[in-house]
Amino acid sequence: MTESDNSKTNFAGTYFDRDSVLRIARLANIFAWASLIYYAVQVGLALTVFTLQILRGLITLPGFTDIIQQLMWILQPALPALWNFIGLQAVGKVLLIFMDMEDNTRRAARAVRSDAGK
Repeated sequence: MTESDNSKTNFAGTYFDRDSVLRIARLANIFAWASLIYYAVQVGLALTVFTLQILRGLITLPGFTDIIQQLMWILQPALPALWNFIGLQAVGKVLLIFMDMEDNTRRAARAVRSDAGK
């Protein structure tokens, strides 16, 4: 691959568009927060409905274990929500780390080339 001055990425021989990677990382972070907010609202709404049903006498739960079981069913979507959030945040950070690694590798290669030329 030959070096060119009109590269969109400012790196010779780079096979990705830096702006696209930054956009994808930003979208991953946005989707992570949107997913977390969606599931938080879902769990909050389910807890509110459950509490109102108990207070209005629409359901009667005979024991403590029945209440815990119902709460576990309500809180179950929170675990995948946390995994989604952590995974999407990790994707965004890993993309940025890979871009930094690529940039640092190119800088080190340029430094070695310039030192070898002296």
